[in-house]
Amino acid sequence: MSHFNDPPDSPWKTISRSSIYENPWIQVTESRVITPTGTDGIYGLVHFKNRAIGVVPIDSEGNTFLVGQFRYALGSYEWEIPEGGCPDNEQPLAAAQRELAEETGLRASHWEVLLDDIALSNSVSDERCTIYVATGLCAGEACPDETEKLLVRKVPLKQAVAMARTGEITDAVSVMGLLACASYQREATTES
Repeated sequence: MSHFNDPPDSPWKTISRSSIYENPWIQVTESRVITPTGTDGIYGLVHFKNRAIGVVPIDSEGNTFLVGQFRYALGSYEWEIPEGGCPDNEQPLAAAQRELAEETGLRASHWEVLLDDIALSNSVSDERCTIYVATGLCAGEACPDETEKLLVRKVPLKQAVAMARTGEITDAVSVMGLLACASYQREATTES
C-alpha cells in the first residue's frame, strides 16, 4: 500500500489521489485516505496555484482604501482591501505592489509585512496568504484586470476596522489585515 508524501507524523494515510478539475488558478483533487480513526474515506482538496496577497494602504491622514466589486462565488457586492494573487515566479512584495497599483492606482514608498503565511481555509485548501501595510502613498492611475469592475473608496482606517468587526466587510484577508493593522497601529502608538 503506497502512502504518497504523507508527513511522517500525519495520522492521515493517502492511498490514491486523482485530479478532478484544473484551471490556471486552482486544481481540485480527491484522495482516497485512511482517516486518523482508521476508517476508509475521501478527502477533497483545492490547491491554489498563487499565494494570496493583501495590502492595507494607509495615507498620512490615517485613511485606508477599500476596493469594491461583485464577487461571483458569493453572489454579492463586497468591500475589501486591495488583494490578488502571487504566482510562483513573482516575489510577494512585487505582487503586493502590483496589486495595489492595478486596483487603486496607488504607489507606496514604505512596505511592511503585517501577517505572513496565513492558512485561509485549511480544512479544504492549501491557500496561503501574506498581508502588507503600505504607507508613503502617492496617487496614480488604476489599471484593473480585464475581468474586474472595481470601485475604490477612501475611508478612515478606524471606520474600515469597524466595518470588519461588524461584518460589513466579510472577506477573510480583509478582516485579518484590518484587525491586525488596528492592533499594529495601537502597538506603534503605545511604543512611542
